[in-house]
Amino acid sequence: MVRARILDVSGLEPPQPMILVLELLRSLAPDEYVVFRHRHEPRPLYPILGELGFAWRVREGRAAPIEVVIWPAAWDRGPEDQQDPRG
Repeated sequence: MVRARILDVSGLEPPQPMILVLELLRSLAPDEYVVFRHRHEPRPLYPILGELGFAWRVREGRAAPIEVVIWPAAWDRGPEDQQDPRG
């Protein structure tokens, strides 16, 4: 089973959201993924995610306007297809 790590940066100013999500991604266990909550879509993050070997999906959030679900690209499917990442 996979586990979500929630990172809510919706109240932070740049560059803190980028710094925090990249730090969190470096510390993920093999069975973990990130639900990154933000007040707007973090478009500059997407090319970096691809370079680091992560896949992502953007969705409307509950606790913040935007949620970016981020998981290792090596997984055969995204975490939303394995379980509800909002837990």
